[in-house]
Amino acid sequence: MGKAGDLSLAKAGSYDGARLPHSGTLMISFFTSSRKRFSAYLADFKRRLKAGEVAVGGPPSGGGNVDRPRGKRQRGFWQLFAAFLRETRGHNRMLALALVGASIATLLGLIPLYGTKIIFDHVLGDVPLPSWMPGWVMAWSAPGDLLLLVCMIMVGFAMLSLLVSMWSRWHATRITKRVQVAVRKRLFNHAVRLPLNRVYEMKSGGVASTLREDAGAVGDLVFAMLYNPWRAIIQLVGSLFVLALTDWKLLLGSLVLLPVVFISVKAWVSRIRPMFREIRNTRSVIDGQAAETFGGIRVVRGFARQRSEGQRFVRGNHFMARQELYVWWWNRAVDIAFSIVIPVASAALLLYGGWQILADAKSVADGTLDARAAFTTGNLVMFLAYLGWLLGPIATLAESATSFQNGLAGLDRVIDVMNEPREFADTAARASDNGHKIHVSPATTRGAIAVRNVSFRYPNTDKQVLEDINIDIAPGQMVALVGPSGAGKTTLSNLIARFYDPTQGSISLDGVDLRDIDLDSFRSLLGIVEQDIFLFDGSITQNIGYARRDVTREQIIEAAKQANAHDFISSFPKGYDTLIGERGVKLSGGQRQRIAIARALLADPRLLILDEATSNLDTESERLIQNSLHRLMKGRTSFVIAHRLSTIAHADLIVVIDHGRVIEQGRHEELMSRSGRYQEMVEMQTKRVEREPVGVGAVQRGE
Repeated sequence: MGKAGDLSLAKAGSYDGARLPHSGTLMISFFTSSRKRFSAYLADFKRRLKAGEVAVGGPPSGGGNVDRPRGKRQRGFWQLFAAFLRETRGHNRMLALALVGASIATLLGLIPLYGTKIIFDHVLGDVPLPSWMPGWVMAWSAPGDLLLLVCMIMVGFAMLSLLVSMWSRWHATRITKRVQVAVRKRLFNHAVRLPLNRVYEMKSGGVASTLREDAGAVGDLVFAMLYNPWRAIIQLVGSLFVLALTDWKLLLGSLVLLPVVFISVKAWVSRIRPMFREIRNTRSVIDGQAAETFGGIRVVRGFARQRSEGQRFVRGNHFMARQELYVWWWNRAVDIAFSIVIPVASAALLLYGGWQILADAKSVADGTLDARAAFTTGNLVMFLAYLGWLLGPIATLAESATSFQNGLAGLDRVIDVMNEPREFADTAARASDNGHKIHVSPATTRGAIAVRNVSFRYPNTDKQVLEDINIDIAPGQMVALVGPSGAGKTTLSNLIARFYDPTQGSISLDGVDLRDIDLDSFRSLLGIVEQDIFLFDGSITQNIGYARRDVTREQIIEAAKQANAHDFISSFPKGYDTLIGERGVKLSGGQRQRIAIARALLADPRLLILDEATSNLDTESERLIQNSLHRLMKGRTSFVIAHRLSTIAHADLIVVIDHGRVIEQGRHEELMSRSGRYQEMVEMQTKRVEREPVGVGAVQRGE
């Protein structure tokens, strides 16, 4: 960074604190006004829109921290519409009934408008009732009686229309919520099975935004793209039919509005959906950054960055507000068009109708026209009433265009995530001889692990993290992985847990390649305790019991006792029902560590991975935990990562890793006799402890 806050943005950049799409190299001052930042973004957006490029304001889920290649927009309206119809499967019968109910309610609502003609012509005017009227209406031909009858009938049909409309809207709303739940469920189940590196890219806040906003918008399409447009079309067709019976010349004049509205809305919609997608991308980025800020609140406060994080949040919201205002103006463009066209059209029709009434009245007076065939005041009032109903659905269709373009943008992003391959999709075709993945269980698993010629690099990187690793682990052995930080110890344990697959080589369990074993059944064999402990926002009971579905409280307490956690848990007023807060913030580091160890103990795994599992414990607690872990590891294949070499001296096999390669392996005594890297590490730690003043070593070792 050069001068005060200058940001050089090459390839993927940042507008207003949120990562958003643009191309080329762009220099933007951190303190440039939001107007200038948005202007730069808008120019790039128009360029991409013209080129037909996909909006890439972050990954489809809205993580916003990874460059993704641009491409041509793939999904048109009909593709998205077909995708939406697939989401409504299982609700087709009830959806059809809801649309039928909406049709009936709309047609019933048209009937009362005819009452305006009767009142103006036959109640307030002197035009006799037409001969086709039923006899019971003729019996009410007196003006006062007829006025009462017409008003009662108008209210009756209006109430009946309301009841049918409420019934249909209720069922459409139920379908909306069911579709939202179903889409959110499928999206969640897919997202949690994405590759780990992709999940890390998405960020928790971005995933939450996609699940909440985008998946919710798919359900809203029931109204925006089906119910409201269908109701508007029925209303439009019904109004046109009545207008055609009233005066076909007036109908032709009113139909001139339709192509004008269609052309304006079509041109408008071509811009609106891409911008809605951009807004959703921006919102996901902001949500992800906010979640990240509060997740790392200790770091934020430790470096006194509350104000800068607040400014970043505000800048992102300023930017999104400008995007939303830009869309608002496009929405209002249609409103303005209607505000101009409708009064002008109404005035023109009123003028024409008034002239027609005057001309027909003169013809009736001259005796050249029958009064029953004349264009009356009632006809004009009724025509204007139905014209309002004709223009109403046109306005509804325009408003629905806004809603369903927003919803389609959400559906588009949901499809993006759903189309991403799940973890190990490239190895899904691998199967055993019988054509199916092999299912394993704790009861039949011995626990022999063979690592053969394994090399590995993380996705989207060229750096080799592990290279040509070969290890043989017998069932029930305790294997210690040691070496300097960054040597690849945790990466190797992640491969054994099959969080990733090797780039080259293979890892097998009891002679079977892990890629041929059903993933869920394999992970049921695992128990993992890491240095960076993750606990859920809930009670201690819930966190320990997370390891098993059918666990009893007695088993939870026993696991806590073995992990040396029972005493401090019992000291809490609510004991095992104590709520520990998000990520266990109400507990100390050592307490969180012991809760995690209790959780692993309860899982009763066949394969155990301990990544600095006792690093946050004091000396006394560590001694107790080591005894518990020793009992736990007996008969189970265990992998222990430890920097304090004194804790793994009794391991069955010690594997020394440096720069991604195994440079030594053997028992403690063997490695010490070789005068190699392991002996050097042990002597270095021993001499450091001897040189440290009293208390310093304990502090540095986390005791």
